[in-house]
Amino acid sequence: QGKLVESGGGSVQAGGSLRLSCAASGYTVSDSCMGWFRQTPGKEREGVALIGRVGGPNYADSVKGRFTIAKDNAKNILYLQMNSLKPEDTAMYYCAARGGDYCSWRANYYWGQGTQVTVSS
Repeated sequence: QGKLVESGGGSVQAGGSLRLSCAASGYTVSDSCMGWFRQTPGKEREGVALIGRVGGPNYADSVKGRFTIAKDNAKNILYLQMNSLKPEDTAMYYCAARGGDYCSWRANYYWGQGTQVTVSS
């Protein structure tokens, strides 16, 4: 059974930066589709960034140019660098993983417990 543990969330002012980390066990980050999703109360979970075993990353339009997803294959960790944060980025951020080559916003994922990001204006 895999396990995903997120860290790095917190409170920051608008325009600031945070880096989220997702430590994976039971999954080999380099061979997995990995992603970050976020959710606010009363809303559906939405995709933020995806990175598969092959090909480049995909980003939600709302975060393009501000967020960067990256894998550290040696440490088996997934990162999300978030710059120029906005109040509308406030959400619980979840790490997601699945094996194989299929890597889509609509795929079924294994989830971490989440880390809260709060951006104040």
